Amino acid sequence: MKKVVTFGEIMMRLAPPGFLRFSQTNTFDVIYGGGESNVAVSLANYGIPVSFVTRLPHNDLGKCAMMELRKRGVHVDNIIWGGERLGIYFLETGAVARGSKVVYDRAHSGMATIKKGMVDWDEVFKDCQWFHWTGITPAISQGAADACLEACQIASEKGITISTDLNYRAKLWKYCDDPHREKIMTELTGHCDIVLGNEEDAEKHFGIHPEGLDVHKHGQDVKAEAFLSVCQQMIEKFPKAKKVITTLRGSISASHNTWAGVLYDGKKMYDTRQYQITDIVDRVGGGDSFMGGLIYGLITYKGDDQKALDFAVAASCLKHTIKGDANQVTVEEVEKLMGGDASGRVAR
Repeated sequence: MKKVVTFGEIMMRLAPPGFLRFSQTNTFDVIYGGGESNVAVSLANYGIPVSFVTRLPHNDLGKCAMMELRKRGVHVDNIIWGGERLGIYFLETGAVARGSKVVYDRAHSGMATIKKGMVDWDEVFKDCQWFHWTGITPAISQGAADACLEACQIASEKGITISTDLNYRAKLWKYCDDPHREKIMTELTGHCDIVLGNEEDAEKHFGIHPEGLDVHKHGQDVKAEAFLSVCQQMIEKFPKAKKVITTLRGSISASHNTWAGVLYDGKKMYDTRQYQITDIVDRVGGGDSFMGGLIYGLITYKGDDQKALDFAVAASCLKHTIKGDANQVTVEEVEKLMGGDASGRVAR
């Protein structure tokens, strides 16, 4: 099987134990993760050969991040070394009515100072069938945006399937104004065959709004049909896109979410059952686990978009029970949930 390549930044995550606030803790738990590396870990769990491309500082922390990926079965041969430091983010985990908080500390990281021409994309894309990036990467710096565009252009020339998770992050887009950001994201997304993004991503990046829906008030009762207009507008704006996918998260509280998904192929709209995710363990990486499941499903269940979407939603539902950024579940566990077994009984 040909490999999947993902490109982005892996960081050190520092979080107070349990549900402690920053002001309460004297210690931090260390986890390594990032949008595209999380997707890579999911795919490796499912048996898909996957290579993660990034730029890491040549120090002990950079090596720890690399070893974490290697431990999870991700190929790290195309990682390049350089830069002053590894990016860090601090996470305060919310509960019930108190939301989670994230503080970034990633300026001058290896990925923030990457430049076009540093990665040998011809070498990276040997025996590659799929390339994935997210909107987090071009948000880091102009250099990261340029390197991402270079990768998309070369992947397009080689006929490689390209996917993105638009992942708007208001705290990251600091180096340019909104019109420049929209130009960057429009050019990058124009290369993509598969586009994942929620209603906020479409609104913030491209000014696309769901018709007749206030995205800030919809809560748990939102219907999949409400997002058909977003999908149609995305397909019209990006003619190369074959599928536009949206996750449907209803936030009842920080501990209780609903979760479902929608896929539109330009003609037909597919949706899924709605999961009730109560007593969330860790929602960070939920979208990444969805993307990893979707890529696996589209590769494995060719021609069955409904099954691919069902797999993605079930995989990301399970991710909410896993501590850390990356999903740590098997194909068998996902398929069990897809089949309706959510009992959580002990396997003996």
